[in-house]
This record gives sequence, C-alpha cells and structure tokens, in this order.
Amino acid sequence: MARKLPRRDVVIVGLGWTGAILAHELTDAGYDVVAIERGPWRDTATDFNVGYMPDELRYAIRQDLFLKPAQETFTFRNNTSQTALPIREFGSFLPGNGVGGAGVHWNGHTWRFFPSDFNLKSHLDQRYGAGFVHKDLQVQDWGLTYDELENSYDRFEYLAGISGKAGVLKGQTQAGGNPFEGPRARDYPLPPMKMTLAPTMFAQAAQGIGLHPFPTPSANLSGAYVNPLGIAMGQCTYCGFCERFGCSNYSKSSAQTTVLPLLMRKSNFEARTLCEVTRVNMHPTGKHATGVTYVDVNGEEFEQPADLVLLCAYGLHNVRLMLLSKIGQAYDPNTGEGTVGRNYCYQTNSGVQLFFDDKIFNPFIAAGSLGQTVDDYNGDAFDHTGKDFVGGAGINCIPTNGRPISYRPVPPGTPRWGSAWKKATKDNYLRAFSFSSQGSSYAIRGNYLDLDPTYKDRFGNPLMRMTFDFPDNDIRMSNWVTDRMQEIAKALNPRQSVVSRRTKPYNIVPYQSTHNTGGAIVGADPKTSPLNRYLQSWDVHNVFAIGASAFPQNAGKNPTGTVGALAYWAADAIIQKYMRNPGPLVQA
Repeated sequence: MARKLPRRDVVIVGLGWTGAILAHELTDAGYDVVAIERGPWRDTATDFNVGYMPDELRYAIRQDLFLKPAQETFTFRNNTSQTALPIREFGSFLPGNGVGGAGVHWNGHTWRFFPSDFNLKSHLDQRYGAGFVHKDLQVQDWGLTYDELENSYDRFEYLAGISGKAGVLKGQTQAGGNPFEGPRARDYPLPPMKMTLAPTMFAQAAQGIGLHPFPTPSANLSGAYVNPLGIAMGQCTYCGFCERFGCSNYSKSSAQTTVLPLLMRKSNFEARTLCEVTRVNMHPTGKHATGVTYVDVNGEEFEQPADLVLLCAYGLHNVRLMLLSKIGQAYDPNTGEGTVGRNYCYQTNSGVQLFFDDKIFNPFIAAGSLGQTVDDYNGDAFDHTGKDFVGGAGINCIPTNGRPISYRPVPPGTPRWGSAWKKATKDNYLRAFSFSSQGSSYAIRGNYLDLDPTYKDRFGNPLMRMTFDFPDNDIRMSNWVTDRMQEIAKALNPRQSVVSRRTKPYNIVPYQSTHNTGGAIVGADPKTSPLNRYLQSWDVHNVFAIGASAFPQNAGKNPTGTVGALAYWAADAIIQKYMRNPGPLVQA
C-alpha cells in the first residue's frame, strides 16, 4: 500500500532542463512545487570535479552518467514483422540519469528550428503543391509558430549564455550569421567561440563554393557570463571533454550551471532524488490526474497528490508514462487511430573524414560546440522542386575532442591492432578531421512507440517498445546532402576523403544521436496529437508533457534549444492561463 503524502500544487517528473525551468517559473509565481527525479543528485563541485571528470574510461566508455538498462530499458524492432527484443546496452542513443538529465552530458549545440519547421505540412503544400509530399510521410503542423516561440527561444538562450552570431536580426540579414534562420529580436548573449584550424578551413572551403558558413551556436561559453537569474558561469577552456561528461569548469550550460543554484534555495521547492515515478494517478472519471505514485531507493511506494502534473522526463520516458497511465489513446499503426506513441522520429546523419599530409589540427583543443555550420541544404532552405525527397540537413564541422581511447582516425584498410595500427594512429592523429550532416527525420505510419506485450521492468510494468527504421524519403535526402558534402571535401583538397553514408536498416548498436523525438506530439487536432499547442493533454487537462517528445517530426538540428523554448512557452501558458482558470486551454 502506497504511503500518501501531503498535497502539493505541482509535481514535476524529472529534474533536467525542462523540469528545472518550469520549477523556477512556477515557484517564482508562488506555487509549491516538488520535483521527483529517478537518478541521483548531481552537482558541479562534487560530481564533476576537475580532479576526476576528464576520465574517458569512466564517463565516455563505461557511461557513468547514463541510464542503466537494468534500471529501465526499451525493446526494439525495425518493423512490425519482427519480434522486439530488449536493449541490453545503450549504444545508438544515451539517455541521461540523475539531476540535470541529458543536459549534463550534451555537446551544447543550441539551435532554433526554422519557421517552416513549425508549419511544415502547410508550408510544403503551399510551396510545392498538395501532392508533393509523399503519401508515406505523416508530417504535420505543430499548431504553434516560430513567431509565437521566438521570445521563449530568446529567454532560453539568455538563461544559458549561448555563444553565437545572429543571422537575421529584427528582419535584417547580418554578415557572418546564418542567413536562413528565423528573425530574432536580439543577438546571442555572447559572441562566437574562437575557431581552431579545422572549422576555419571548412568555412573557407564552403564559402569558396558559394555556401554560407557561420559559427555553430554554442552552450560552451566564449566568455564569462552572468545570466538573468544572477548565476555566474566561466569561459570554456577547450578541454575536449563535453559530450558524455559534466563540465567541471562551469562553462557548459546545464541545469546545474544556470537554474539549480537559485532554485534549490527556494522554500517552496523540493527535489526528491533516487525516486522513480511509476504512474500518473487518475481520478475515476479519467478526466484529470490526482498526482503520481513513485518508489524510493529503499523500495517503498509513495503517493504524491498534486493539482498539476508536469511530465519533464526524457522524451521517451514521457511517452511511456502516458501509456502506462492511460493518458490519451495509444496509437495503432494498423488503423491509424490513437495518438500516444505516434510520429516517433530520430536524426538521419552521415559523415566525411579527411586526411592531410601538410596540416596539424591539434584535435585535443576542442569543445562540444566549437565549429562552423552550413545550413544551405537544411530544412526547406533550398528549392526541392524536381527532387524525390523533402527535408534536409545541416552540415557541421565541429571537432569535439581528441581523447586517447576513442579518437583514433586511421584510413580504411588499417589493421585494427598491432604495429601497423599504432603507426597509422601516430601518422594521422594530428592530420585528420571530420565533418558531418545532421538530417531531418520525418514521421511515417510505421515508426512508433507502444508498450511491449512480453517484457516488463523490475516493477512489473511493460517496457516501452520502439519500432523504427529510416524512412526512404530520409535516406534519399541524406544521400543527396552527402553528395554536397563531397563537394566541400573536394574543395579542401585532402590526401584522402572517406564518406560514411546513412543506410537502412537502422541499427540500435552504434552511437548515432541522442535526439529521440515524438510520441507525445503537439498539434491542432486531437485526432492526430495527444497534446495541444500548450503541451497540455487533450484528454487530461492537468497533465502537461514537455520535451522533445512533443515534436511532430524532427528537423536537421539538435533539439535542446527548442526543448528549452517549449519549457518557457508551457510555463507561461500554465501561469498566465491555466492556473487562473484550470481546464482545457484549447477546445477540441
């Protein structure tokens, strides 16, 4: 029997980026908030200490900061004709675990999606005609626009101290920025990072063939910064320990370095760690939630009543909690009915590795977002007329690290061990760099999330089943963009270039991207989305689900900037609309 606790105004599931932002906004508005986090407390000074944080074996190889499959995993299959099996070791993507979530170990790429990404179906139909988008694709509009979200993007960028260069400022194109971005009200809070040789050469080559390179927007700070909450951060030292690591230098934006130092001092906020929420509790009518049930580290079960439930876990976990709690109707790909689990998407990436004889790149001088990007072939920045695909990809030259275990650039045909491998490592370590495409991932009917009928977790609840393969549209898009990448490679005149194309089937084993999106998507129609434009459940009005799970499809950009913007967007709606008059914010 669960022990019932005193009621709170708000219970938040997960204390990463979205949970921390919403908790701060709601406590500032005077509400009593408790956040329940499955993993441990994590703090910069005690958990990311400079004395041991640059430990590649512990953090990058043994994945110390990530969710362990024994705690929760998923089953996976490429299509419905296969039997899904449990993931025993995370590889393709790496969910975070603990306070800060995946925001602890991210690289720091902080993008805004294009305006056309938000009204994608309408935009493509208007530009190319109603029959241009292939019938296999299940793309749809978000139900909100870039212009509505611009202020929320701005607030997240200034909270995080993002380093970058505006491309379109108050409607005017700015030299040196991204000319394809949506208009912004003001520039980034910090200037771009200083470039090393590889991205400098990449930008020169791209510009030489008529493209428009610009500095990648970075949550690795180019200078000292004090954010609007009064929290100070330091300048990035280019140590090369970003992705898979917490930042010991207070110079990579995370909940720990931007929100938590203030939030944890508030008397109307409490964080409970090592506590796993197993379900959202529902009123017998099924029309509203009464709180959540969770299990602590000792195995004791608790019921936390609350007037408002905010799902702020990693996107996949938001979807699973909705399925387990029967919030909305589960999606059925056979009939197309139901919405929870619909439109699961990912990223569609490819890469080019270059080897030189006469250049020294010093790859150990690096950061997670130090680099240059080309967006000429991203989204609908280019004319798709006559092409057999929609979507696109950003092309990024971002040398993140030269760490000794993982970074061993050697040409194809090199033995995998022995004296020849050692010689190739020595000859090429300083003389190689890579750039990659990060492509959009568009929804199709057969890619979705549901509850596995066979496998259960340690509490006896069904695991979530992932059914995914790269859509043919996305493979065609990726191959076309990869051809354009080869044009940049040729302009760089390397000794050798090696192309890695994206192919089917999707493989759950090698790392690709922790950019899992969809499953609990926003939209204007409850028949095709479980959430309305404010990220509120159409069916259970006091449940909101905030995260990349809300994306109807994924753009060719990292999701974190948009996730942060959605957190502010939802917070405003909750405080200014919902709390004043609880109920549906959009009539179905």
